[in-house]
Amino acid sequence: MTSKNTICLWYDGTALDAATFYAETFADSAVSAVHRAPGDYPAGKQGDVLTVEFSVLGIPCLGLNGGPAFKHSEAFSFQVATDDQAETDRLWNAIVGNGGEESACGWCKDKWGLSWQITPRALMSAIGSPDRAAAKRAFDAMMGMRKIDIAVIEAALKG
Repeated sequence: MTSKNTICLWYDGTALDAATFYAETFADSAVSAVHRAPGDYPAGKQGDVLTVEFSVLGIPCLGLNGGPAFKHSEAFSFQVATDDQAETDRLWNAIVGNGGEESACGWCKDKWGLSWQITPRALMSAIGSPDRAAAKRAFDAMMGMRKIDIAVIEAALKG
């Protein structure tokens, strides 16, 4: 591990599965190392996968197979800026279609319970518009969505 700061994500024995999915789904992502437990530990046995070093969109992460004690929550999420509807659809569908679940306003959760914000750059630009009335229209349109529909956001922005 070469990064000074690494995000550690807790899993219940599924760190390698999750890291492999992220590496296959997101650009600039990879599994770089798998470490097996040198002895028995509360959540596993000697030889079990203990930690997995991986990156998601260039962000260094460590998956820790720590057992069932802690669950992911929406208090932590990856926010992924997408460039167009095709990328938004591909990432959303990959997460939700692989045992995940939809939430509101571009949020979804993967099958391991980790939250993702699939956020088109067009949405962020629209709600940050200096025309505050247009920004509010775009924001109001987003509030009714699950997966973000860029065409609807752009139409709301225009009025």
